[in-house]
Amino acid sequence: MSATANVIQGEVKERIDRWVSHYPEDQKQSAVMPALRIVQEVSGGSLTTELMDQVADYLEMTPIAVYEVATFYSMYEHKPVGKHKICLCTNISCMLRGSDEILEHLEKKLGVGVGEVTPDGKFSIKKVECLGACGGAPMMMLGKEYYENLTEESLDEILDGLE
Repeated sequence: MSATANVIQGEVKERIDRWVSHYPEDQKQSAVMPALRIVQEVSGGSLTTELMDQVADYLEMTPIAVYEVATFYSMYEHKPVGKHKICLCTNISCMLRGSDEILEHLEKKLGVGVGEVTPDGKFSIKKVECLGACGGAPMMMLGKEYYENLTEESLDEILDGLE
């Protein structure tokens, strides 16, 4: 296995440093969550151990402390995801309003299950516990956008409208 090139340089370093500047000088590690998000974004949507180690080194943290954050929060991915990562809420409000049926329709439409990526690399599906939009259940997050009050028809329109 070859070593991963250092991604924390140039524009990536500048973006992380902007977050680091929000905290006292001796508290660089407070920027671990945005640093992981930035590194994940520029690395194709997922984190490897090597990338997490780079974040740990840059923020002067132990690697295990970074791994704990990266594995606790569901927004960090540890295997490849599609260009369009669909996060479907399956918590109680969404479940009561039909998220199970939406998930079934989504899997059938895309031909993949939860945690899988379509063969063309365009879509992946992830079940998430709660996205905090219970009033608009069932809902999903696609990229950084929320889509609420989903129906099979509205879901089809959203997906068909993507490049």
